Amino acid sequence: MNTNILLKFSIFFCLVFSCNTKSEVEKEIAKIPIEVNIERFERSFAALTPQSLPELKESYPFLFSEKYADSIWLNKVKDTIQIEVNEEVEKAFPDLSAEKDKLESFFQHLKFYFPEVQEPRVITVTSDVNYRNRVILSKGLLIISLDTYLGEDHHFYEGIQKYLKKNFKREQIIPDVASMYAKNLVGPIRDRTFLGNLISIGKELYLKDLFLPKYSKAQKMGYTDDEYTWVEVNEEEIWRYFVDRKLLYSTDSDLMPRFLYPAPFSKFYLEEIDKEAPDRVGQFIGWRIVTSYMKNNNVSLRQLLLADAETIFNTSKYKPER
Repeated sequence: MNTNILLKFSIFFCLVFSCNTKSEVEKEIAKIPIEVNIERFERSFAALTPQSLPELKESYPFLFSEKYADSIWLNKVKDTIQIEVNEEVEKAFPDLSAEKDKLESFFQHLKFYFPEVQEPRVITVTSDVNYRNRVILSKGLLIISLDTYLGEDHHFYEGIQKYLKKNFKREQIIPDVASMYAKNLVGPIRDRTFLGNLISIGKELYLKDLFLPKYSKAQKMGYTDDEYTWVEVNEEEIWRYFVDRKLLYSTDSDLMPRFLYPAPFSKFYLEEIDKEAPDRVGQFIGWRIVTSYMKNNNVSLRQLLLADAETIFNTSKYKPER
């Protein structure tokens, strides 16, 4: 009985200490000075005139291809489809103060863990619903296409598969921004095995978890709550499938679209599972392995980013809970 009491007390103490430590870290993060200014280019473009075009091109040269004559831009503004896009974006996003606050919190967390990263110039645009590039991060610019976040049921997205458009919603803007920064920090995948891909994406999700403490794990993965619950409940079965079929060290490129890329579902080729499994279950496993590695090894984030997949896996002590 005494042993059980001592064990319970130890667990309680660890939980309290962990919560207090996290609270202190968050207090330090909140002190980091960040001021985000969101430039609403789409509004300026919607009001474009022959007189204002030169000034707009001077302010945003990277958004105006030199191969197009000025008449192209002036005609685009008058296009009925572009006018509707402008109206729908304005209706959905009359104000971005909530996004400004969330971006500032995100950049505070980013700067806490990676002080050398500079805040970008943040610009919102419309992009002819280019949903494959909803967020662009390049050369000190963070460009967000608001017409790809109007809500999954918006009529602009008719004909787009449900598994893609389920994340075309306002709540996904900040997680998508965090994904771009995490990808840049992790860098290109060096190990082309299935395990190498798992670990690389797992690193990205681990960083997102640090950068977005107020978001649910489901949101960080772009899952619904039910989808995240499914992968949690079935973690052991997913892992056993990967191990039993010797997939970890395979370089079969078909494994990535089956288990890591957006799709209607993950393809186990087992009818009873494929009906229920969400896409990208491999990303969840990679995240769990990296989390276990960081929990069981005294390493910094920079060491994590440099560590190879084999080292991370072998020293992670990863074991799915039954």
